Parts: sequence; C-alpha cells; structure tokens
Amino acid sequence: MPSSSTSTARTDAAVGAPEGDYHRTTSEIDATEVSGSHVLTINGYSRAKGLSRNEFISSSFTFAGHSWSIRYYPNGCGTYKEVADYASVYLVAGAPDVMARFSISLFSNSGRPDCSDYMCQFLRMSEPRGFQAFVDRKALELSDCIRNDSFKIRRDITMLKVIKHEVIKYIDVPPSDLVRNLGDRSALERGRVRCDITVITETIVPPARPVIVVPPARPVIVVPPPDNTIKETKKEEDAPLERFVIVPPPDMHQHLAHLLSSGEGANVTIEVDGETFKAHRSILARSPVFKAELLSPMEEGTSTSCVSIKNIEARIFKAMLHFIYTDSLPDIDEGEAMVMAQKFLAAADRYGLERLKLICEDKLCNYVDTPSVGTILALAEQHGCDGLKKACLKFLMSGSNLKAAIETDGFDHLANSCPSVLKELLAKVVL
Repeated sequence: MPSSSTSTARTDAAVGAPEGDYHRTTSEIDATEVSGSHVLTINGYSRAKGLSRNEFISSSFTFAGHSWSIRYYPNGCGTYKEVADYASVYLVAGAPDVMARFSISLFSNSGRPDCSDYMCQFLRMSEPRGFQAFVDRKALELSDCIRNDSFKIRRDITMLKVIKHEVIKYIDVPPSDLVRNLGDRSALERGRVRCDITVITETIVPPARPVIVVPPARPVIVVPPPDNTIKETKKEEDAPLERFVIVPPPDMHQHLAHLLSSGEGANVTIEVDGETFKAHRSILARSPVFKAELLSPMEEGTSTSCVSIKNIEARIFKAMLHFIYTDSLPDIDEGEAMVMAQKFLAAADRYGLERLKLICEDKLCNYVDTPSVGTILALAEQHGCDGLKKACLKFLMSGSNLKAAIETDGFDHLANSCPSVLKELLAKVVL
C-alpha cells in the first residue's frame, strides 16, 4: 500500500555574531517519501550456484532519480560459519548519503511473496546494505519459489526526498573576523539558532507481512559485506562516555571589552564631541583608517598620543569602539534602532568596518516601508550599499508602494540628494 509523509521545517538562524547583533535568514525544507519496487529475476539458478563464495550477480535500475543495484550472492558472502548455508542479498545506492528504507521478498511462482525480510528503517546508503543470511539454500530449493531453474527477488524501497526552498537574501553578513584580525585563528564565532518546526504526517502503512513459507534454519543475521563496508556496532548496555573536562566557549571578546572599559595598557586617547576614550593602537588597527593614522612609523615611536575626531556623535563612536573590540554592538532601545542603524552604517563606511556596515544594512532592510524607503534608499546610494538598495527598489516596485512613497518627505530628500536613483527607478517603471 503506498504511503507518504510530509514535514516542513522553518528556521531563523543567527550564526557567527557575538551577543548584541546577529544576521537573520529564513529557509523552508519539505521532506516527502517516494516509494517503489524492483523485481530481479534469476534465470539459471543451477548455473549461478557455481559461483564462488563472495561472488555475486548484479542488476541495476533507476528509482527516484538515483541509480540502484541489487546484488545476489548465491553462495553467500563473508566468512562467518553460522551463515555458510545461506544466500545473501544486498542493495547498493549509486549516490552517497541517500536516505532510504527497504524490504526484500522471495516470490513463489503463484506471484505472491513467500519469504519476506523485516522492514529496515532509514539508513544512509553510502555503502551496500542488506542481509547476509537471507535464505537457507536447501530450504529455497525445496520451496516452489524456484521453477524452471529461475526465481524472483523483489526489493521495496521508500526514499526520503528533501526539497529546500531558498529565501532571497539581500545582505550576506560574513562571520566574525575579530580573532583573525588579532593574529589568532582559533574560533571566536558564536551563534544562536531559533528553530520553529511544524510537522504534518500521514500514517505510514508498511506492506503487510506475508506468510513465511521458507523459514531460515537460524535467525536472520543482518551484516554488511565483508570487504567494502564499514562495520558499525553498538551495545545497548554501553554507558555514555563520562566527560572529565568541560571546555568553556571562547571569551576573548569579554577580555577585550574589559581592556576597553578599564583602559589598562591604553596607548592612545581619542577626543570626540567633548568626551575622551582610552584605546589601544593595535586593536584599533582593525579599522584600516585607524591603522593608517595610528600605526604609521611616526606614531609608533611615541608612547602615547591624542587624536581628535570631528563630525561624529560621542555615543556613536563609543558603540563603534565596542564593536572594534568585541565584534558586537551594545544593546540599543528598539525605538532608536532604525536611526542608530543609519548612523552606525555611516560610521562603519567612514572607518572601513565592512562587517559592521553589512550588519547595519541587514537591519535596515527590516525597516523599509512607505515613510522610510526614500531616506533609506538615499543612504544606501550614498554609502554604496547594494543589498539595501535592492531591497528598497523591490519594495517600491511592489503594488502601489511607489505612488504612496512619492508623497513622503523622505522621497523629497531622495530626489534632492540622489537624482540618479530617480532616473534608475523611472527606467524600471517604464520597462
């Protein structure tokens, strides 16, 4: 009886960003089952018995877009004495990591299955899987499964088919490069994953177990072939391994944050809008702009120095310093999130902090709406934010959004500051 099941998984993931900022993406996965069967007819059973042990007869077929083959060992495979009197049958997938379950049956000449093995659960078909002690040869020869020196083996297969639906991403935020910038390649990246799963499953009804007319003399032994298979053994009574050492997660960003807040070892003072910040030249060098200013041959010879920076708010500079030291932004009130993201983006572009710039782009994509699209599009054009620009243009080209956005003050700002964008938008409307 055919059967099916469907499961859908939706994920929101933030990977590679320390606490305080993260990049969100979405995806959907649909998992369904595809079932089918294949019948292998062995003509010339008496001749096949002349094959040596571990030699097989093989038949290939295609199912669910993958190539498969059935291997029949007339005199069995392996070296175990317990299965010396048995024939062996295996299923081989032509592609790695195929997930499937299967059953094997012998057919009598009446057309019904007379000997069936149990249904195996989903296995990774990266190597041959099957039954070393499939059927006792003498019992097989005494049954009515063999007629006119031939018999049939049926293989029923159910394969898991996974379809992943990608969601358009405008911004690809790279993982944290704090450790790489500081000369240590150990993994600092931290991540968090939120997973909401909805599963809709129909009852899976396996094929009815037929009456076994040709029972094996001993219990069926399920083992992989001897030469090209990795043996997997696991004893239920084995206790889980006890861990004596617990390795904590990386905490370099916490130590660097302490250096910033305490000022220990600081060798440069920065004045911004009436406030002073003590910092370390070598860490500020994560910014190519600071690197050029503070690590020049003339500056390196001085023990301390003072730098004055204009045209940036003290709180924006303080948050940017926090990012340089920890690769994360401090907590921001939700009411200020959009405005702060715009200011952080401008600061990141000014000081060459590409990852911070992409994080801000990604956040601003979530705030594109009728009142803000004009202002955000102008910002994207001025700072070369291609992903954010695409998000704005897509919003304007959808439905009546463009007509509504034209009436806003933000669109007036766009027209005055970036007239070239209006020409590009007009060209899209005409086309």
